[in-house]
Amino acid sequence: MSQDHSTTSAPHASHYANHPLSIQEHVASLVDSLIEEADLLRVKVSQSPEGSTIVDAGIEAPGGLEAGRLIAEICMGGLGTVDIEPSCGPSRLRLSVGSFEPILACLGSQYAGWSLSAGEGKEAFHALGSGPARSIALKEPLFAELGYTDTALDRTTLVLEVDRHPPAEVIAKVARDTQLDPEQLVFILTPTRSLAGNLQVVARVLEVAMHKAHALGFNLSHIIDGRGTAPLPPPGVDFLTGMGRTNDAILYGGEIQLYVKGSDEAAKNLAKHLPSSNSNDYGKPFGQVFKDYKYDFYQIDPMLFAPAAVTVSNLDTGHSFHGGQINEALLYQSFGTGS
Repeated sequence: MSQDHSTTSAPHASHYANHPLSIQEHVASLVDSLIEEADLLRVKVSQSPEGSTIVDAGIEAPGGLEAGRLIAEICMGGLGTVDIEPSCGPSRLRLSVGSFEPILACLGSQYAGWSLSAGEGKEAFHALGSGPARSIALKEPLFAELGYTDTALDRTTLVLEVDRHPPAEVIAKVARDTQLDPEQLVFILTPTRSLAGNLQVVARVLEVAMHKAHALGFNLSHIIDGRGTAPLPPPGVDFLTGMGRTNDAILYGGEIQLYVKGSDEAAKNLAKHLPSSNSNDYGKPFGQVFKDYKYDFYQIDPMLFAPAAVTVSNLDTGHSFHGGQINEALLYQSFGTGS
């Protein structure tokens, strides 16, 4: 779910101005663990010619589920948890994702909203960056809306869903925009077709809900807590298959529980309009939708990017509202697991 669909909805962002939490501080120990336990996690740590730390979690190194789980928590800026649980149905595993600061964890860090490009033609490099570095660079309009700015310490981290190392031009851009030296940057690389990359994309199930709530104009400061689950599909053998399965896991298998404050009317409307089934593009595997639009993400209805089912519980009234449903038949079709 790495699409950068913009929105003009106001998120009532003053709530996050001068927020005491630092994403950089909370994520530091997780990044240290990934690097220090590289051999156990089957990731490869190297240095770019510029001196940046490069963590390969699925290009040349095999990576794995635990590496993906840790990277997903790094994407959330250390403000959330990702757990792997047993399940049944189209997948025998599912992810459980939660955060005590869902807006900062998901929109302030995990959302893949920083567009980075270099080169042209076959050698062109393009990636959407996610993770703590976004809250320092502030290159997206979203941060002006959130009113949140983090202060760089001695290092920051950016996660890229790519199958090759970032070129010097991209590293220089990230260094310039974060006002850090290249030696202070950590890039984590997670191809979609890898075990780690597959997992860290599905772990965006809560983030997708936060982004959709933002697009719907819901008062984000009224979201108190949240948790989501989604089935973990088998990785695809190529980028397109992997992208389709990870998107389908959320669009047709993602379930969200949100705890909010405010009016029942607002809570009920959020539960009604948030699920992916509200989109005209709902009902086909994501890979087919992508193909139908000639592989142009920006032709896809942005309202499709949402979990399958949601429950919104209003803490002020004690009432809960439900919307959407799991589409298990489509998940079997997408995952290639049979029914």
